Amino acid sequence: MARPFLKWVGGKRQLLPVLVNHVPKKFGTFHEPFVGGGALFFSVMPKKAVLSDTNKRLIRTWLGVRNNVHDVIALLKTYPHTKKFFLSMRSTEIDNKTDAEVAAWMIYLNKTAYNGLYRVNRSNIFNVPFGSYKNPAICDENNLLACSEALQDTEILHEDFSKVLTRVRKGDFVYFDPPYVPLSATSMFTGYTAEGFGPEEQLRLRDVALELKRRGVKVLLSNSAAGLVRQIYSDNFEIEEVLASRHINCKAEGRSKITELIMR
Repeated sequence: MARPFLKWVGGKRQLLPVLVNHVPKKFGTFHEPFVGGGALFFSVMPKKAVLSDTNKRLIRTWLGVRNNVHDVIALLKTYPHTKKFFLSMRSTEIDNKTDAEVAAWMIYLNKTAYNGLYRVNRSNIFNVPFGSYKNPAICDENNLLACSEALQDTEILHEDFSKVLTRVRKGDFVYFDPPYVPLSATSMFTGYTAEGFGPEEQLRLRDVALELKRRGVKVLLSNSAAGLVRQIYSDNFEIEEVLASRHINCKAEGRSKITELIMR
């Protein structure tokens, strides 16, 4: 069974039992505008799906796995787990390469960088340091093949989350898992694109979700338990608290369960 081929900040694998419980038993098309690692998509395995994100390298990685998985696997099998090679890959000007090369680049850095982070600066340069892994699974061939097969009939788009409004139909299901509102200044992490994702984007997302609900579309959202989130979703949405472990800290003793919110 296919499972996420990338680990992603805020990934939802541990919350899947809760999230799946809120997925309608029947729906038209599955839409996930902040696809990340796609944990819910791979869990639900919908017949019709549209996956999208504003992170162009991420979307090209998904396209590479869907369309050219054998090329991706062939490249990954040649990539050694050394700091020297990691630094060389990190500094590669990847955007002019093929989708397969982008996918192999992304997957390699995801498996070998510190804590699996994908983070860029304002110049869109990947800047995560080398991780302290002994034997990371750089090339999980069987899972990549399974993911490619699962994606064959799935539409994958590079676009802003609001574009979902142009294609949804009544009875569709949309899951939004945006960059979370930080609980404090030190917990801020929105560096998955050079532009970031601030309060104005969070308000715009709320408005898009509300419009979808008004059109008869089933909506599910995840976010932090920050005051802003509670405030902007206090009207017209049901809010549920859930406990989640977040693994940004590389030391186990620095990890603890925190409250997150699900809105629908």
